Amino acid sequence: MAIGLSEEHRALRESVLGWAERTIPAEAVRGVVGALTESAEEKRPAFWTGLAEQGLLGLHIPEEHGGSGYGLLETAVVIEALAERVAPGPYVPTVFASAAIAASEAKAKEQLLPGLADGSLIGAVALTGSIRGVREGGELKISGTAEPVIGGGVADVLVLPVSADGGEEWVAIDAAQATITPVRPLDLTRGVAKVEVDGLAVPAERVLTGLDRTEVRNLAAILFGADAVGVAAWCVRSAADYAKVRVQFGRPIGQFQGIKHKLAWMLVALEQARATVWDAARATGGAEREYAAAIAGVIAPDAAVRCAKDAIQTFGGIGYTFEHDAHLYYRRALTIRAALGRSAEWSERVAELALQGVTREMKIELPEEAEALRETIRAELAEIAKLEGVEQRRALAKAGFVMPHLPRPWGRDASPLEQVLIHQELRAAKIKPPQLIIGAWVVPSIAVYGTPEQQERFLPPTLSGEMVWCQLFSEPGAGSDLASLQLKAEKVEGGWKLNGQKIWTSFAQYAEWGICIARTDPSKPKHDGITYFLVNMKSPGITVRPLVEMTGETLFNEVFFDDVFVPDDMVVGEVNDGWRVARNTLSNERVSLSSGSGGTGSSVPDLLGLVRRLGRELTPVERQDVARVVCEAHSINALALRVTLKQLAGTEPGADASVRKLVSTTHAQHVAEVAVNLLGPDAVAAADARLGDAGYWNRAVLATRAMTIYGGTTEVQLNIIGERLLGLPRDPEPGK
Repeated sequence: MAIGLSEEHRALRESVLGWAERTIPAEAVRGVVGALTESAEEKRPAFWTGLAEQGLLGLHIPEEHGGSGYGLLETAVVIEALAERVAPGPYVPTVFASAAIAASEAKAKEQLLPGLADGSLIGAVALTGSIRGVREGGELKISGTAEPVIGGGVADVLVLPVSADGGEEWVAIDAAQATITPVRPLDLTRGVAKVEVDGLAVPAERVLTGLDRTEVRNLAAILFGADAVGVAAWCVRSAADYAKVRVQFGRPIGQFQGIKHKLAWMLVALEQARATVWDAARATGGAEREYAAAIAGVIAPDAAVRCAKDAIQTFGGIGYTFEHDAHLYYRRALTIRAALGRSAEWSERVAELALQGVTREMKIELPEEAEALRETIRAELAEIAKLEGVEQRRALAKAGFVMPHLPRPWGRDASPLEQVLIHQELRAAKIKPPQLIIGAWVVPSIAVYGTPEQQERFLPPTLSGEMVWCQLFSEPGAGSDLASLQLKAEKVEGGWKLNGQKIWTSFAQYAEWGICIARTDPSKPKHDGITYFLVNMKSPGITVRPLVEMTGETLFNEVFFDDVFVPDDMVVGEVNDGWRVARNTLSNERVSLSSGSGGTGSSVPDLLGLVRRLGRELTPVERQDVARVVCEAHSINALALRVTLKQLAGTEPGADASVRKLVSTTHAQHVAEVAVNLLGPDAVAAADARLGDAGYWNRAVLATRAMTIYGGTTEVQLNIIGERLLGLPRDPEPGK
């Protein structure tokens, strides 16, 4: 779990972490803390030469100027790793300065970048100031003050904003030409200074032509965002490790749900920050880059502050002491957020860009060898595209295009790369695959555990969308705790008789068949003694009673079983081993390129469409609300892309997948809530999509409440994240 995904990025990260562990021990960090506590004057760190020797100062600098010619993403990988050790010194200010100079068209690049790359020069950038300039001949004469400047007290090169000729210029000056006054810093690992100039003549080659505030802010959001991610990462890991061993009331505090959920939400905040900083670092330019960077500017600093606060809370009294490192990370997080500017300012820019129609499509760069495979897929789909209706759907199913990740003949044994290509080519050919709904969960389990007869009977019509299924899993006493089910299956001649009740069964009133788990041996532990059945929904003894939801609709149902006979050949897998099959049903997931809408009809594009139809200016508070859900949707999309890229690389999706699922469930709720607030008094209309915007969004705000309940409640998902991803102790069994 880190910003970088590729094998090269993972190797770079491990190299930096190993170097930092050897070169920046805890004593070195505490030495800087002691010095900055006593005096605000910062000194060049002892390990600075080592940074340069490792090539870490010039990763993003072009080779012709002494760098390695990589990009900001590689530098972000290094920043994250160093921040996890709260490495002191001006590394981030220096790479920020060199990145800003490199983004300009000035001749200063030739003069300054080699020194910034080899460590002979230290740089810093002022994001705010009141420096004015007047042109005299070929020079720009500047006077004024810039503060605060992180790393300014030890810098050799300063990049400063200058108001001149009714606009803004950026200049790179030698620090020796300015009056620099150290300021006592909140962050005790990195100095801060005030920079003053009085009538300084800046030659033309030091005026950074082509550099503007937008690009400087983009760079700041990416580089300090990576710094924030490293801070958050340490906080999550250290707090989780502590919660595993700190015992209170006779058990580890990580077993208490309050702590477990706190740590899980910390991980969610961290992974959202990672995904947005990663995406901003890889964005190439224009409005999309500004959009991605602004979102990182909203999410990453706040994530660092939140994680640091919650880490201190988890550590308790020891975390509040000066001797503990937690306050160093909290100080760093607060400083990053203060230096970048208020989240509201970044949110305002996100809202402005989103309302202008700016967005960012998550594109995948595929290897060259993919094109040959793409042509084969395209040719097959061209023939299928000539068909219509059920014939087209049957052809898609027969060719394995509906669930291509499955083994042949039901799928294509498609690799992650082939799955991505099929997804793209289906869209390009304007072919809509069958909507399997519950069938999408049924097919993988029958394909893996079903008998040949079951596969031949059920898979072709299910894959073509001709057979409708329901899932008979949940019971009144077994929702998220599914293994506590009580539906009884009693062995009789030729099969089984089922008695009991299921609930929350979607589409049961329409389904022809249902997948059902029932208890066949109550003497076994609750995860054992369960069998997986295929049930004909027209069987005698089945009663379906629709449940009216809060929307007034009837998607869910109660299903009652009264001596319902299920023949032996409708058992999937082994008797009493149905939990294994059910887990396959619940966990099966193909390579996904899904967006943040979650398929609920309550998405950011829907919301922006409403804003346009309102025909009025939004209030500042409303713009902040819109920005919040825009940022959330973008983070979900970035997480989804990271999952896909990891699958393409043959690695486990890890936290990205779990966090994406969790955030997606609440996202639709947030979008609907924002929309209803925008409608104001008009939102008194009935929750009926036929009544225009008010009816549509009122229905959505009611319907999306189910998102955090079905499929495993948010609270259960937080337990899973805490236990499986952070390694926290599991909840004790009842009675133990």
